[in-house]
Amino acid sequence: MNRSGGDWDRWLAHRLGSIRDQGRWRAHREFDAWGPRGTLRMTAPDGSAVDREVLSFASNDYLGLSIHPAVIADAHAAIDRWGTGAGASRLVTGDRPVHEDLERELAEWKQTERAVLFPTGFAANLGVLTTLGTAGVAIVSDELNHASLIDGSRLAKADVHIAPHGDHAALEDLVAGMADRPTMVVIDSVFSMDGDVADLEAVADTCRRHGALLVLDEAHAVLGPEPTPACFDGIEVVRVGTLSKTLGALGGFAACSARVADLLVNAARSAIFTTGLSPADAGAALAAVRVVRSPEGDELRATLRRHVDRLRPGHPSPIVPLILGREEDAVAASGALLGRGLLVPAIRPPTVAPGTSRLRITFSAAHTDDDVARLLDGLAEIGALA
Repeated sequence: MNRSGGDWDRWLAHRLGSIRDQGRWRAHREFDAWGPRGTLRMTAPDGSAVDREVLSFASNDYLGLSIHPAVIADAHAAIDRWGTGAGASRLVTGDRPVHEDLERELAEWKQTERAVLFPTGFAANLGVLTTLGTAGVAIVSDELNHASLIDGSRLAKADVHIAPHGDHAALEDLVAGMADRPTMVVIDSVFSMDGDVADLEAVADTCRRHGALLVLDEAHAVLGPEPTPACFDGIEVVRVGTLSKTLGALGGFAACSARVADLLVNAARSAIFTTGLSPADAGAALAAVRVVRSPEGDELRATLRRHVDRLRPGHPSPIVPLILGREEDAVAASGALLGRGLLVPAIRPPTVAPGTSRLRITFSAAHTDDDVARLLDGLAEIGALA
Protein backbone atom coordinates (compact mmCIF):
# COMPACT_ATOMS: atom_id res chain seq x y z
CA MET A 1 0.00 0.00 0.00
CA ASN A 2 1.31 3.45 -0.89
CA ARG A 3 1.64 5.48 2.33
CA SER A 4 3.44 8.49 0.87
CA GLY A 5 0.52 10.78 1.68
CA GLY A 6 0.14 9.60 5.28
CA ASP A 7 -0.87 6.49 7.18
CA TRP A 8 -4.66 6.45 7.07
CA ASP A 9 -4.79 2.96 8.56
CA ARG A 10 -3.08 4.26 11.67
CA TRP A 11 -5.08 7.48 11.74
CA LEU A 12 -8.44 5.70 11.54
CA ALA A 13 -7.40 3.08 14.09
CA HIS A 14 -6.34 5.82 16.49
CA ARG A 15 -9.57 7.82 16.13
CA LEU A 16 -11.82 4.79 16.52
CA GLY A 17 -9.72 3.40 19.37
CA SER A 18 -9.86 6.72 21.19
CA ILE A 19 -13.67 6.75 21.06
CA ARG A 20 -13.83 3.19 22.36
CA ASP A 21 -11.28 3.87 25.12
CA GLN A 22 -13.39 6.77 26.37
CA GLY A 23 -16.43 4.49 26.59
CA ARG A 24 -18.29 6.67 24.09
CA TRP A 25 -18.81 4.22 21.25
CA ARG A 26 -22.12 4.65 19.46
CA ALA A 27 -23.88 2.61 16.80
CA HIS A 28 -27.23 2.81 15.05
CA ARG A 29 -29.99 0.47 16.20
CA GLU A 30 -32.92 -0.70 14.13
CA PHE A 31 -36.27 0.37 15.61
CA ASP A 32 -39.26 -0.91 13.63
CA ALA A 33 -41.87 1.41 15.09
CA TRP A 34 -45.27 3.00 14.66
CA GLY A 35 -45.28 6.08 16.84
CA PRO A 36 -43.75 5.34 20.24
CA ARG A 37 -44.24 1.57 20.03
CA GLY A 38 -42.14 -0.89 18.10
CA THR A 39 -39.50 -3.58 17.94
CA LEU A 40 -35.93 -2.68 18.81
CA ARG A 41 -33.24 -4.93 17.35
CA MET A 42 -30.28 -5.36 19.70
CA THR A 43 -27.07 -7.36 19.61
CA ALA A 44 -26.67 -10.14 22.16
CA PRO A 45 -23.28 -10.89 23.79
CA ASP A 46 -22.75 -13.76 21.33
CA GLY A 47 -23.29 -11.37 18.40
CA SER A 48 -26.76 -12.59 17.47
CA ALA A 49 -29.70 -10.27 16.90
CA VAL A 50 -32.35 -10.02 19.61
CA ASP A 51 -35.69 -8.27 19.05
CA ARG A 52 -37.51 -6.61 21.94
CA GLU A 53 -40.87 -4.86 22.05
CA VAL A 54 -40.34 -1.42 23.58
CA LEU A 55 -42.17 1.79 24.38
CA SER A 56 -40.10 4.78 23.34
CA PHE A 57 -39.60 8.00 25.30
CA ALA A 58 -36.80 9.06 22.96
CA SER A 59 -38.60 10.68 20.02
CA ASN A 60 -39.12 14.36 19.22
CA ASP A 61 -42.45 13.58 17.51
CA TYR A 62 -44.09 15.66 20.23
CA LEU A 63 -47.67 15.67 18.97
CA GLY A 64 -47.57 12.24 17.34
CA LEU A 65 -48.25 13.78 13.95
CA SER A 66 -45.94 11.38 12.09
CA ILE A 67 -48.76 8.82 12.41
CA HIS A 68 -51.71 11.21 12.11
CA PRO A 69 -54.14 10.00 9.41
CA ALA A 70 -54.43 13.41 7.70
CA VAL A 71 -50.66 13.88 7.62
CA ILE A 72 -50.13 10.40 6.15
CA ALA A 73 -52.92 10.90 3.61
CA ASP A 74 -51.48 14.17 2.34
CA ALA A 75 -48.00 12.65 2.05
CA HIS A 76 -49.49 9.88 -0.09
CA ALA A 77 -51.44 12.38 -2.18
CA ALA A 78 -48.27 14.39 -2.84
CA ILE A 79 -46.44 11.25 -4.03
CA ASP A 80 -49.36 10.31 -6.27
CA ARG A 81 -49.33 13.75 -7.90
CA TRP A 82 -45.61 14.65 -8.05
CA GLY A 83 -43.63 11.48 -7.35
CA THR A 84 -41.09 10.83 -4.62
CA GLY A 85 -38.48 13.52 -5.25
CA ALA A 86 -38.14 17.18 -6.20
CA GLY A 87 -35.58 16.26 -8.87
CA ALA A 88 -33.02 19.01 -8.27
CA SER A 89 -32.50 22.22 -6.37
CA ARG A 90 -35.53 24.50 -6.30
CA LEU A 91 -33.90 27.25 -8.37
CA VAL A 92 -32.97 24.75 -11.09
CA THR A 93 -36.02 22.55 -11.38
CA GLY A 94 -38.75 24.83 -10.01
CA ASP A 95 -41.06 24.42 -7.03
CA ARG A 96 -43.96 22.04 -6.81
CA PRO A 97 -47.11 23.90 -5.76
CA VAL A 98 -46.97 22.18 -2.36
CA HIS A 99 -43.65 23.88 -1.57
CA GLU A 100 -45.11 27.34 -2.02
CA ASP A 101 -48.33 26.41 -0.23
CA LEU A 102 -46.26 25.22 2.73
CA GLU A 103 -44.13 28.37 2.81
CA ARG A 104 -47.26 30.53 2.87
CA GLU A 105 -48.79 28.45 5.68
CA LEU A 106 -45.58 28.58 7.74
CA ALA A 107 -45.31 32.37 7.34
CA GLU A 108 -48.91 32.81 8.43
CA TRP A 109 -48.37 30.50 11.42
CA LYS A 110 -45.24 32.38 12.52
CA GLN A 111 -46.71 35.80 11.65
CA THR A 112 -43.93 36.78 9.27
CA GLU A 113 -43.98 38.09 5.71
CA ARG A 114 -42.33 35.04 4.20
CA ALA A 115 -40.87 31.62 4.92
CA VAL A 116 -38.10 29.76 3.10
CA LEU A 117 -37.85 25.97 3.10
CA PHE A 118 -34.63 24.01 3.66
CA PRO A 119 -34.01 20.25 3.48
CA THR A 120 -33.51 20.01 7.29
CA GLY A 121 -33.57 22.24 10.32
CA PHE A 122 -29.79 21.85 10.54
CA ALA A 123 -29.45 23.12 6.97
CA ALA A 124 -31.77 26.04 7.79
CA ASN A 125 -29.52 27.22 10.61
CA LEU A 126 -26.40 26.81 8.47
CA GLY A 127 -28.03 28.78 5.67
CA VAL A 128 -29.34 31.61 7.86
CA LEU A 129 -26.14 32.10 9.84
CA THR A 130 -23.70 31.89 6.96
CA THR A 131 -25.84 34.21 4.83
CA LEU A 132 -26.32 36.87 7.50
CA GLY A 133 -23.04 36.34 9.35
CA THR A 134 -20.67 37.92 6.84
CA ALA A 135 -17.32 39.57 7.64
CA GLY A 136 -17.81 42.62 9.83
CA VAL A 137 -20.89 41.16 11.58
CA ALA A 138 -20.87 40.05 15.24
CA ILE A 139 -22.73 36.96 16.47
CA VAL A 140 -23.68 36.65 20.15
CA SER A 141 -24.65 33.04 20.84
CA ASP A 142 -25.84 31.23 23.97
CA GLU A 143 -23.29 28.62 25.06
CA LEU A 144 -25.88 25.80 25.11
CA ASN A 145 -27.28 26.43 21.64
CA HIS A 146 -27.90 23.43 19.39
CA ALA A 147 -25.02 22.02 17.34
CA SER A 148 -26.54 23.43 14.14
CA LEU A 149 -26.36 26.96 15.56
CA ILE A 150 -22.82 26.34 16.78
CA ASP A 151 -21.68 24.97 13.42
CA GLY A 152 -23.48 27.71 11.51
CA SER A 153 -21.73 30.33 13.62
CA ARG A 154 -18.36 28.65 13.06
CA LEU A 155 -18.90 28.51 9.30
CA ALA A 156 -19.98 32.15 9.15
CA LYS A 157 -17.31 34.80 8.60
CA ALA A 158 -18.66 36.87 11.49
CA ASP A 159 -16.92 37.33 14.82
CA VAL A 160 -18.54 34.98 17.34
CA HIS A 161 -19.01 35.79 21.03
CA ILE A 162 -20.42 33.24 23.48
CA ALA A 163 -22.82 34.29 26.23
CA PRO A 164 -23.03 32.14 29.40
CA HIS A 165 -26.20 30.08 29.30
CA GLY A 166 -29.25 31.85 30.65
CA ASP A 167 -27.22 34.89 31.82
CA HIS A 168 -29.18 37.71 30.26
CA ALA A 169 -27.05 40.42 31.85
CA ALA A 170 -23.98 38.94 30.18
CA LEU A 171 -25.78 38.70 26.85
CA GLU A 172 -26.88 42.32 27.21
CA ASP A 173 -23.30 43.44 27.89
CA LEU A 174 -21.98 41.56 24.87
CA VAL A 175 -24.60 43.02 22.54
CA ALA A 176 -24.09 46.52 23.92
CA GLY A 177 -20.37 46.18 23.26
CA MET A 178 -20.97 45.54 19.55
CA ALA A 179 -22.46 48.97 18.81
CA ASP A 180 -19.89 49.60 16.07
CA ARG A 181 -21.09 46.75 13.82
CA PRO A 182 -24.20 44.81 12.75
CA THR A 183 -24.96 42.25 15.47
CA MET A 184 -26.97 39.03 15.57
CA VAL A 185 -28.27 37.41 18.74
CA VAL A 186 -28.55 33.66 18.15
CA ILE A 187 -30.51 31.56 20.63
CA ASP A 188 -32.71 28.51 21.04
CA SER A 189 -36.18 29.19 22.40
CA VAL A 190 -36.10 25.72 24.04
CA PHE A 191 -32.75 24.10 24.77
CA SER A 192 -32.57 20.54 23.56
CA MET A 193 -30.78 18.82 26.46
CA ASP A 194 -32.22 20.55 29.54
CA GLY A 195 -35.62 21.49 28.14
CA ASP A 196 -35.36 24.97 29.65
CA VAL A 197 -36.49 28.07 27.77
CA ALA A 198 -35.16 31.47 26.78
CA ASP A 199 -36.72 34.69 28.07
CA LEU A 200 -38.00 35.84 24.69
CA GLU A 201 -39.27 39.20 25.89
CA ALA A 202 -35.93 40.11 27.48
CA VAL A 203 -33.90 38.89 24.51
CA ALA A 204 -36.11 40.76 22.05
CA ASP A 205 -35.90 43.92 24.15
CA THR A 206 -32.11 43.76 24.09
CA CYS A 207 -32.17 43.39 20.31
CA ARG A 208 -34.61 46.29 19.97
CA ARG A 209 -32.57 48.70 22.12
CA HIS A 210 -29.29 47.89 20.38
CA GLY A 211 -30.52 47.38 16.83
CA ALA A 212 -29.54 43.70 16.77
CA LEU A 213 -31.07 41.05 14.54
CA LEU A 214 -32.51 37.99 16.32
CA VAL A 215 -32.14 34.43 15.06
CA LEU A 216 -34.49 32.29 17.15
CA ASP A 217 -34.46 28.51 16.78
CA GLU A 218 -37.92 27.24 17.74
CA ALA A 219 -37.36 23.57 16.91
CA HIS A 220 -38.60 22.31 20.30
CA ALA A 221 -41.13 25.05 21.13
CA VAL A 222 -44.26 22.91 20.93
CA LEU A 223 -45.40 24.05 24.41
CA GLY A 224 -43.91 27.53 24.09
CA PRO A 225 -42.55 29.97 24.89
CA GLU A 226 -44.98 31.71 22.61
CA PRO A 227 -44.03 35.35 21.90
CA THR A 228 -46.60 38.03 22.60
CA PRO A 229 -47.95 39.89 19.53
CA ALA A 230 -45.67 42.87 20.24
CA CYS A 231 -42.59 40.84 21.23
CA PHE A 232 -40.74 41.30 17.95
CA ASP A 233 -41.93 44.81 17.11
CA GLY A 234 -39.10 46.99 15.89
CA ILE A 235 -36.55 44.22 15.30
CA GLU A 236 -35.48 42.04 12.42
CA VAL A 237 -36.21 38.46 13.46
CA VAL A 238 -35.64 35.11 11.78
CA ARG A 239 -37.69 32.32 13.34
CA VAL A 240 -36.02 29.04 12.39
CA GLY A 241 -38.00 25.84 12.72
CA THR A 242 -38.02 22.21 11.76
CA LEU A 243 -40.63 20.08 10.06
CA SER A 244 -39.32 16.92 11.74
CA LYS A 245 -40.36 17.34 15.37
CA THR A 246 -43.71 18.95 16.18
CA LEU A 247 -44.79 18.53 12.54
CA GLY A 248 -43.77 14.89 12.19
CA ALA A 249 -42.20 15.17 8.71
CA LEU A 250 -38.71 16.20 7.54
CA GLY A 251 -37.24 19.56 6.62
CA GLY A 252 -36.58 23.02 8.00
CA PHE A 253 -37.62 26.59 7.42
CA ALA A 254 -36.77 30.20 8.16
CA ALA A 255 -39.77 32.46 8.78
CA CYS A 256 -38.68 36.05 8.26
CA SER A 257 -39.19 39.36 6.50
CA ALA A 258 -39.49 39.50 2.73
CA ARG A 259 -36.05 41.04 2.31
CA VAL A 260 -34.34 38.38 4.44
CA ALA A 261 -36.24 35.70 2.51
CA ASP A 262 -35.02 37.18 -0.78
CA LEU A 263 -31.46 37.16 0.54
CA LEU A 264 -31.72 33.52 1.64
CA VAL A 265 -33.10 32.46 -1.76
CA ASN A 266 -30.16 34.19 -3.44
CA ALA A 267 -27.32 33.41 -1.04
CA ALA A 268 -28.04 30.50 1.35
CA ARG A 269 -25.78 27.75 0.05
CA SER A 270 -27.47 25.01 2.10
CA ALA A 271 -30.68 25.70 0.16
CA ILE A 272 -29.29 26.67 -3.27
CA PHE A 273 -26.95 23.72 -3.73
CA THR A 274 -29.17 20.88 -2.58
CA THR A 275 -32.23 19.06 -3.84
CA GLY A 276 -35.56 20.56 -2.81
CA LEU A 277 -37.76 19.06 -0.14
CA SER A 278 -39.54 15.88 -1.25
CA PRO A 279 -43.22 16.38 -2.18
CA ALA A 280 -44.23 13.82 0.44
CA ASP A 281 -42.49 15.67 3.26
CA ALA A 282 -43.88 19.01 2.10
CA GLY A 283 -47.38 17.57 1.87
CA ALA A 284 -47.10 15.94 5.28
CA ALA A 285 -45.78 19.14 6.87
CA LEU A 286 -48.53 21.24 5.31
CA ALA A 287 -51.19 18.95 6.74
CA ALA A 288 -49.41 18.93 10.11
CA VAL A 289 -49.26 22.73 10.37
CA ARG A 290 -52.99 22.84 9.76
CA VAL A 291 -53.56 20.30 12.54
CA VAL A 292 -51.33 22.28 14.90
CA ARG A 293 -53.29 25.46 14.21
CA SER A 294 -56.68 23.77 14.73
CA PRO A 295 -58.69 22.93 17.86
CA GLU A 296 -57.31 19.40 17.55
CA GLY A 297 -53.83 20.87 17.90
CA ASP A 298 -54.91 22.54 21.14
CA GLU A 299 -56.14 19.18 22.42
CA LEU A 300 -52.88 17.45 21.49
CA ARG A 301 -50.83 20.10 23.30
CA ALA A 302 -53.06 19.75 26.36
CA THR A 303 -52.42 16.00 26.37
CA LEU A 304 -48.68 16.58 26.04
CA ARG A 305 -48.80 19.14 28.86
CA ARG A 306 -50.59 16.64 31.11
CA HIS A 307 -47.96 13.96 30.45
CA VAL A 308 -45.07 16.30 31.27
CA ASP A 309 -46.72 17.45 34.48
CA ARG A 310 -46.97 13.90 35.78
CA LEU A 311 -43.19 13.65 35.89
CA ARG A 312 -42.19 17.28 36.45
CA PRO A 313 -45.08 19.68 37.11
CA GLY A 314 -44.71 23.00 35.36
CA HIS A 315 -41.67 22.03 33.32
CA PRO A 316 -41.80 24.24 30.20
CA SER A 317 -41.12 21.65 27.50
CA PRO A 318 -41.61 17.96 26.65
CA ILE A 319 -37.84 17.41 27.16
CA VAL A 320 -37.32 16.29 30.76
CA PRO A 321 -33.74 15.48 31.81
CA LEU A 322 -32.91 13.36 34.83
CA ILE A 323 -29.31 14.30 35.67
CA LEU A 324 -27.38 11.32 37.03
CA GLY A 325 -23.84 12.69 36.77
CA ARG A 326 -21.48 9.90 35.78
CA GLU A 327 -21.59 8.44 32.30
CA GLU A 328 -21.66 4.87 33.56
CA ASP A 329 -24.63 5.64 35.82
CA ALA A 330 -26.63 7.10 32.94
CA VAL A 331 -25.80 4.18 30.65
CA ALA A 332 -26.70 1.67 33.38
CA ALA A 333 -30.02 3.41 34.09
CA SER A 334 -30.90 3.46 30.39
CA GLY A 335 -30.05 -0.25 30.17
CA ALA A 336 -32.16 -1.06 33.22
CA LEU A 337 -35.15 0.73 31.68
CA LEU A 338 -34.61 -1.06 28.39
CA GLY A 339 -34.76 -4.32 30.31
CA ARG A 340 -38.24 -3.23 31.34
CA GLY A 341 -39.21 -2.46 27.73
CA LEU A 342 -38.72 1.31 28.00
CA LEU A 343 -36.49 3.10 25.50
CA VAL A 344 -34.99 6.13 27.28
CA PRO A 345 -31.61 7.30 25.96
CA ALA A 346 -28.55 8.04 28.06
CA ILE A 347 -27.02 11.37 27.01
CA ARG A 348 -23.36 11.83 27.87
CA PRO A 349 -20.27 13.75 26.80
CA PRO A 350 -19.49 15.19 24.36
CA THR A 351 -23.20 15.99 23.86
CA VAL A 352 -23.41 17.33 27.43
CA ALA A 353 -20.73 18.55 29.83
CA PRO A 354 -18.75 16.01 31.89
CA GLY A 355 -20.49 15.23 35.16
CA THR A 356 -23.96 15.96 33.74
CA SER A 357 -24.77 12.66 32.01
CA ARG A 358 -28.48 12.05 32.08
CA LEU A 359 -31.58 10.26 31.01
CA ARG A 360 -33.31 12.44 28.42
CA ILE A 361 -37.03 11.73 28.50
CA THR A 362 -39.24 13.13 25.78
CA PHE A 363 -43.01 12.94 25.87
CA SER A 364 -45.48 12.75 23.01
CA ALA A 365 -49.21 13.26 22.74
CA ALA A 366 -49.14 9.77 21.16
CA HIS A 367 -48.34 8.35 24.61
CA THR A 368 -51.33 7.21 26.66
CA ASP A 369 -51.84 7.84 30.36
CA ASP A 370 -50.99 4.17 30.93
CA ASP A 371 -47.74 4.61 28.97
CA VAL A 372 -46.71 7.45 31.27
CA ALA A 373 -47.64 5.41 34.35
CA ARG A 374 -45.44 2.61 33.05
CA LEU A 375 -42.53 5.04 32.64
CA LEU A 376 -42.98 6.43 36.14
CA ASP A 377 -43.07 2.92 37.59
CA GLY A 378 -39.89 2.01 35.70
CA LEU A 379 -38.05 5.13 36.88
CA ALA A 380 -39.11 4.42 40.47
CA GLU A 381 -37.98 0.79 40.24
CA ILE A 382 -34.45 1.76 39.18
CA GLY A 383 -34.22 4.57 41.72
CA ALA A 384 -34.07 7.38 39.16
CA LEU A 385 -36.79 9.43 40.88
CA ALA A 386 -35.00 9.64 44.22
